[in-house]
Formats: sequence, structure tokens, C-alpha cells
Amino acid sequence: MRKQEFDHILESICDAYPDLSDIIFTAGRPFQVLHWGEIKPVNIKNLPIESLMPFHTERIALIIMNNQKRLIENLIREGYCDTSYAIQRARFRVNIFSQRGNYSIVMRRLPIKIPTVEELQLPPVIKEIAKERMGLVLVTGATGSGKSSTLAAILNIINETRACHVITLEDPVEFVHSHKKSTFNQRELGIDFQSFADGLRAALRQAPHVILVGEIRDRETVEIALMAAETGHLVLSTLHTTDAGQTIGRVIGMFPPEDESYIRLRLSDTLKWVVCQRLLPRVDKGRVAVTEVMRNTLRVKELIIKGETADKTFYDVIETSEASGMHTFDQSILKCYKEGIISEDTALAFASRKAKVIMEIDKIKSQRGEKTTDIEELKLDMDYDKKIKG
Repeated sequence: MRKQEFDHILESICDAYPDLSDIIFTAGRPFQVLHWGEIKPVNIKNLPIESLMPFHTERIALIIMNNQKRLIENLIREGYCDTSYAIQRARFRVNIFSQRGNYSIVMRRLPIKIPTVEELQLPPVIKEIAKERMGLVLVTGATGSGKSSTLAAILNIINETRACHVITLEDPVEFVHSHKKSTFNQRELGIDFQSFADGLRAALRQAPHVILVGEIRDRETVEIALMAAETGHLVLSTLHTTDAGQTIGRVIGMFPPEDESYIRLRLSDTLKWVVCQRLLPRVDKGRVAVTEVMRNTLRVKELIIKGETADKTFYDVIETSEASGMHTFDQSILKCYKEGIISEDTALAFASRKAKVIMEIDKIKSQRGEKTTDIEELKLDMDYDKKIKG
């Protein structure tokens, strides 16, 4: 297989599945796509390969790596490597990895157009993040939950409204920002810098106003990110955590126990927002983003410093702080259910506190005049005492 043939295959797959999110190449399987969260075999006539052999996936990996020494070394030493790949109609974030002696490739399709908050169907309060001038903002969620898209939308608002210098540190560069009011310098891991900590340390000498760190992976990166936020920069980054409370715990857990009080104090001063995301299947088709949003108020600051207790958790504070623009996953899920976007089964499957969500769903059903139980035709047995005595 030559590069031209591989590019033609990618073009054909993108034409046939315009809404795909990922393309997957695995030995022993046909070409596959991830479409609306479901994996499907590619059904296109005249594709030259019906089932991929190990030498096919190895050849595809070599085409994508394009003799880049860093990628080849990472693949051999660590068992995987990350890079990007582009064809005429699309760009991809690529992960190549070894499994059972063979190579597999997952190509995440990147939108050419930078999405807006409205297009992503995110809560309007997200726009408030772009107004911050300093501090730390964390966008969290599982892989593929839309973290990069949300950050791109925030940076685009900054680009359109503020004259500032933005430096992004990414692995790889996903959304390419044009220069509008702001000046963008987008750097890629392995090509422009060797680690996020090194890139972030260098960024502090590059006169930035806003710094995007693709992912916080270790203690050193957290320390430099906190220092950057403390010295007047706006730092945006991601973590693989499920909710706001776990995000705080993950950051604090990167440090030894003897530093916990000090880190809690620093984090309470620098953290501005935590936005957590999940993608849920819609009733019709596609997926919808549900979010949990926490901003640093006095109550949140106190919790960060003192820690959660059985009587007071981040969930409780967020749930009762809608006036400050906060909401929990469960509140976001219930809103989607009430609007008919997701089903009851989906709402319960992704709920953080199922018992509470069940109660709220029953209230919504009652307001609609729908049944809330399958138990029907119950009545009092007025003669029960007589039967017992008899």
C-alpha cells in the first residue's frame, strides 16, 4: 500500500461517513468507523482490502509515522505513539499502538472549523471562562468526551474579543486557530518541545497572556501550571477525571501528604473553573454533551482548603449554587430528559446519584400525567380484620 492509496481510502471513508468520529484499523477486522458512539464496519464497494492483515496495519503505521525518528522510538520503547495526519478534506489525531505482536491504529477526526459554544450545545456560562484574565481552568472527562472542542471554543472567544498572546502546548495540535484579535503560537509535543513541563516552563519566558496545556499528566506540570496562574496568566488544561470533586482530589493526590495543606491553599487561590463533560446518546441520533460546572466561590474555596466531609461535598455545593452558574451532571441530565433529548434509561445509566435522579424523573412524569409505577389497581381490603379473626 502506498501513501496515495491510503489517502484515497481515507477520502472514501470520510465521504461515506461524514459524521464519523474515529477510524479504526485492527488486524483481522475490516476497516471500521466509530459513528455516533457505535463501532461499525465500513461498507464501501471497491475497497481493495476486505479484512486487514498484520502487514496492512504495519504499512499504515509506517505511512503515518513518515520515518519520524521520535514516533518510531516511542512505538518500540513504549508500545504506542501519538501524532497527527492530514488529507485534503480532513485532519486526524492518531494513536498507533501494539497489541499481541501486531499494530493497530485509531484516527480521531478533527473538525476543520472551530466550533462555537452554541454548536456544541454547552451551557452559556462557559462563555464566562473566556473573560478570566488569570488563574487555572480545568476541563475534564473521559477520552472522546469533547474536552478539546470545548477548549477550542473558549480560545476562539478570546481570539475574537481580546488582543493577547496565546500559546498552546498540544499532543498533537488539533484545532488550528487563525490570528484574529489575538496572536496564536501553537506548539506540538515531540516536535517543538519534549514534555508538557518543559513546554510550560519555556512558555513563561514567551510573554503569554493565555497558555493552553493539552493535558496535565504529572506533578511537575501541575506545579508549573499553578505558578503560571499565580503570576498573572490564564492557564487552561485537561484532566481525565469524572467530576469536579474527583478533579480536586486528583490534583492534590499528585503531591506527597506533607504538602497537602500547602497545595490545597494554592489551588483554592488559583483555580477558577472546573468543567466536566460526558457525551450521552440522543433519542433521535447522535450524542449530546452533558456537563458539570463548578466555579471558585467562597464555599468552594473553603471545601478545597478543608476537604470534603460526609455532610458537605462538592456535589452538594454545586447543586445548590445555580445562581452562581453552577450545576451538577444530574441537573444537566435531568434538563436533557425533560426536553426529550435523552431517554430515561440513558439518564439513569449516566447519573451520578441514581436515587435522586429517579425521584426527579418521577416528578417530571407526574407533571406530564405519565405513569410512575407498573403497579396498578391497588385497593384497601376493608374486610382484612374480619378474615384474620375468622
